[in-house]
Amino acid sequence: MRIIFMGTPEFSVPVLNALVDAGHDIICVYSQPPRPAGRGKKDRLTPVHVRALELDLEVRHPVSLKTDEALAQFQALNADVAVVVAYGLILPQSVLDAPSRGCLNIHASLLPRWRGAAPIHRSIMAGDAQTGVCIMQMEAGLDTGPVLSCKPLEIGSQETTAQLHDRLSALGATAIVEALDQLGTVTPQAQSSEGVTYAAKIDKSEAAIDWSRSALDIDRQIRGLSSFPGAWFELDGTRVKVLGSTLVAAQGTAGVTLDDALCVACGDGAVRLTKLQRAGKGAQDADVFLRGNPVPKGTQL
Repeated sequence: MRIIFMGTPEFSVPVLNALVDAGHDIICVYSQPPRPAGRGKKDRLTPVHVRALELDLEVRHPVSLKTDEALAQFQALNADVAVVVAYGLILPQSVLDAPSRGCLNIHASLLPRWRGAAPIHRSIMAGDAQTGVCIMQMEAGLDTGPVLSCKPLEIGSQETTAQLHDRLSALGATAIVEALDQLGTVTPQAQSSEGVTYAAKIDKSEAAIDWSRSALDIDRQIRGLSSFPGAWFELDGTRVKVLGSTLVAAQGTAGVTLDDALCVACGDGAVRLTKLQRAGKGAQDADVFLRGNPVPKGTQL
């Protein structure tokens, strides 16, 4: 098929690779514009843009798709279908209608649960046992379109968003290739009106750890926000991110360490912090972190 691929972050790259490997004709790649990043604040290409150049594919990065010029350029590609995965721009109806077989979206949840921007984070933070990938025929509403296929995936009891992200990306790559092979032979199914939830974009204000909450909630918060933006607490006036944790059957005063190995009491139960990151430093396993930053039993975090 003649495919327009639309994606931006690392999550989208395996999907692009899978479409190329399957022999589809990627006639153009759309991605977010380069933006300042890093200490030098130099413009940085998106991961999809970088991979597309490596594959010698044309890349476009309009700021908006709502102008007459952008629409005309999109329509002139005469695509069979557009494949959209974590692109980051709203597609107006005129763009959705341009490919002869419409636009397909890869969404990292089992719709209608977790429509919206941050389905992977929210599924872990909510304690879901299962998530997955849906291939959806796009329409104007927010992730409301009919679904061509769903691939469920169990969430590990200690899995972080970063780990689940990679597994869902690989699953999405497999699912879209299968869906394209079946396009026209499988009837998209309307989403249920029951069980609808929305995965709001993660706000950095959600990252501060409140030790008065239950250990279960804090463990989900830590894993759900790992590796970005990272749940955090303060130690000696310095912010420390926590990127991994496990539950511990113990009790104590909320926020106080119960041993010398970062077991911390919560409002109910306790968590052991397993991976940490000080500001400006790399992530470290707890034993390595403690060599340079001892946290003795009885420390109030």
